Amino acid sequence: MWYNNILETIGNTPLVKLNAVTKGLKGTVLAKIETTNPGNSIKDRMAIQMIEDAETAGLLKPGGTIIEGTSGNTGMGLAMAAVVKGYKCIFTTTDKQSKEKVDALRAFGAEVIVCPTNVEPEDPRSYYSVSSRLQKEVPNAWKANQYDNPSNAKAHYQQTGPEIWEQTDGKITHLVVGVGTGGTISGTAKYLREKNPNIKVWGIDTYGSVFKKYKETGIFDKNEIYPYITEGIGEDFLPENVDFNVIDLFEKVTDKDAALMTRDLARKEGIFAGNSAGAAVAGLMQLGESLQPDDVVVVIFHDHGSRYMGKMYNEDWLRERGFLEDEKLTAKTILKKRGNQEIVTADVNQTVLETFNMMKTLNISQIPVTQQGMVIGKLTESDILTALLENPSLKSSTVESIATKSFPFVDINTSIDKISSLINKDSQAVLVEDSYGRINIITQYDIINAISEA
Repeated sequence: MWYNNILETIGNTPLVKLNAVTKGLKGTVLAKIETTNPGNSIKDRMAIQMIEDAETAGLLKPGGTIIEGTSGNTGMGLAMAAVVKGYKCIFTTTDKQSKEKVDALRAFGAEVIVCPTNVEPEDPRSYYSVSSRLQKEVPNAWKANQYDNPSNAKAHYQQTGPEIWEQTDGKITHLVVGVGTGGTISGTAKYLREKNPNIKVWGIDTYGSVFKKYKETGIFDKNEIYPYITEGIGEDFLPENVDFNVIDLFEKVTDKDAALMTRDLARKEGIFAGNSAGAAVAGLMQLGESLQPDDVVVVIFHDHGSRYMGKMYNEDWLRERGFLEDEKLTAKTILKKRGNQEIVTADVNQTVLETFNMMKTLNISQIPVTQQGMVIGKLTESDILTALLENPSLKSSTVESIATKSFPFVDINTSIDKISSLINKDSQAVLVEDSYGRINIITQYDIINAISEA
């Protein structure tokens, strides 16, 4: 058996039991692994549905251009379908989305415009507004409008809901979904509720989003809105695809808890999933006390971990945000092991000879160069040797004339692995600002010494 094209492989994704991260919860917790779709996300389902419905309605014509504002996954599904069907794609996205998502869209030949995150939806710079403007300006263009397009929820009513019902033999008692456009939770829940009105539907929200308060009070509170890191869930407006009537409650999850659970899914379950999956499981754990032994919980795992390599799966990224504190050596622990050590610097106005003599006296092989207390460059023994071999008279010149690019600066929580990767023949040390605002230098010797004492 074979498929006529890649689009025919969308759907029929597996259910996998979670064991380690949900240990202690009553009932059975099953993950709907949407990463097995060809575009590695659940958005493949609604992307092809929106396109086919637009074709049927005559809104998307042969050779047309698909316009959409996307966090990445919907764009991937649309771009994949566009390749097969012969359309062009222009996508707008926000600057908080991972580089991997943007690169993936461009890999399919799509044009991607990155817009600022921290602006109102109606701001002309927002990715919503830019996509709407492009729809008017680009000839033969159609905007998918995943937030308000009913084809989004329709795809999950026709596909995702029936699959879950059949895979659980109708035993599902709870549906847990991270809510962004609302299509997944609303379409899936509508189908499942028609089969069993008693199924509980829990939407996972994030701090900085409006969903939870609106569900509980009916108030759209702009004071709830602020920038957040979690990707794929939460919004600063109310998409028409969010059917609040089929959602029993919303649970907010912090950026930190979502990121760490995303990481735990790979380390403890062997499931390489995206940020919204981590948020959904973290939300379930917060609500888990109400579960009973016979409950069957299905959690949607929207997308693949490969789109978050620079973020949730990057330890330095986690440490820089204070999300990860472990025993691994960092710049902070290296400095602590070494003890206080005043940094020696050379002012730009010192002569090369004065600086060399100072380095010789102090037995140091490299030195930061400063101007009015600010580090602007560096000088090493090899820099001095090279300069004097070319022109011996330079010994009377200021160090500014032969200084080279400064040592790289690193964050106090940067891991020893990252620091080591920055130290090479061109830069034999790194600089770090400690918690008191003092500049410190970390050399290869400091790293070796810290490791030997670990």
